[in-house]
Amino acid sequence: MDLKSLLPAHDGLLPKWLLLVSLVSVLNSAQAYSTLHFTQRVYSSTPSPVTRLSARTFGTWTLVSSIVRLYAAYSIDNPQIYQLALWTYAVAFSHFVSEWQVFGTTRWGKGLAGPIFVSTGSLVWMLMQWGYYVD
Repeated sequence: MDLKSLLPAHDGLLPKWLLLVSLVSVLNSAQAYSTLHFTQRVYSSTPSPVTRLSARTFGTWTLVSSIVRLYAAYSIDNPQIYQLALWTYAVAFSHFVSEWQVFGTTRWGKGLAGPIFVSTGSLVWMLMQWGYYVD
């Protein structure tokens, strides 16, 4: 079996991006269960609002989102799955922006920049590509 056969069969880069983000998110979920370090980099206010429980909850939420995005990577022409994946990015964006701008549990920096850029870029990209992948 060659590695290329494991990639989504659809044309374009979006399905491969969804796969990449999904796989990285699985790793992020695992680290959220094993250490507070990286989650504290995202939620960086002082004192740290991150507890073991909140980190595990964040890890679970991230894992569920990664599963939806994995399904979308391989079934990107299914409008319901596409919409669910879009919503995972919209919810992620709303969450991170509200934690930053409303609740003050994070501040702008490299811990927050990654999730903001990935959620915003993916959301915009998926909205722009809807007609290409979904009839």
